[in-house]
Amino acid sequence: MLTLIGILIVVVGFALRLNPLLVVTVAGLATGIASGKPLLDVIAAFGHAFIESRYVAIVWLVLPVIGLLERFGLKERARDLISRLRVATTGRVLLLYMFIRQVTSALGLTSLGGQAQMVRPLIAPMAEGAAETRHGELSPDTRDFIRAHAAASDNVGYFFGEDIFIAIGSILLIRGFLDQNGITVEPAALALWAIPTAVCAFAIHGTRLLLLDRKIAARIAREQAAGSNEATGTGAPMERS
Repeated sequence: MLTLIGILIVVVGFALRLNPLLVVTVAGLATGIASGKPLLDVIAAFGHAFIESRYVAIVWLVLPVIGLLERFGLKERARDLISRLRVATTGRVLLLYMFIRQVTSALGLTSLGGQAQMVRPLIAPMAEGAAETRHGELSPDTRDFIRAHAAASDNVGYFFGEDIFIAIGSILLIRGFLDQNGITVEPAALALWAIPTAVCAFAIHGTRLLLLDRKIAARIAREQAAGSNEATGTGAPMERS
């Protein structure tokens, strides 16, 4: 039971809002030591996992680059660029990105998109810029509404696209689960039957994105109506004479 102390450390650390990297590191060290392993062996295991998982190092290299690009105006440039394209709307921008995200994920290129490296610095500002071109300055609630749809477009494209690629973790996980229950399925068959699901997901969420521009327009109209009512005092209780 002592080896489960790592779970307790993670729960307490996250509840206290401590540094997540520090909490996970301490939890790993505590679990290794509680398991009876020498401290040097536990540290060596950390180093071995880091070297084997080279993508971890790539993440630490990419994040500072994205931060520098944002500091020097990446979001503003993306917003200005999309605002010059009159045919671009919020729904069309997100639909195009979801299509690219799903196709590249189906080819195994899952690192070409993502919330941190694509949606936050590029896709969401472009979607906001397209809405600003038609409706002017957006309220914070409307911006959050657009950003939520941008994040959802990435999730849908990635989630349903990656299963089409045969050498992906999700395919191996599904096959392992089925094998444990006595059902033998080849990875190629799983990938093949993931195509109809991906097509349906794209059609359903794509329809939502095509209707998104109307929702944004209606949302802004309600906000403007509410603002005008507050400015004119409409709906305020009348004073007794």
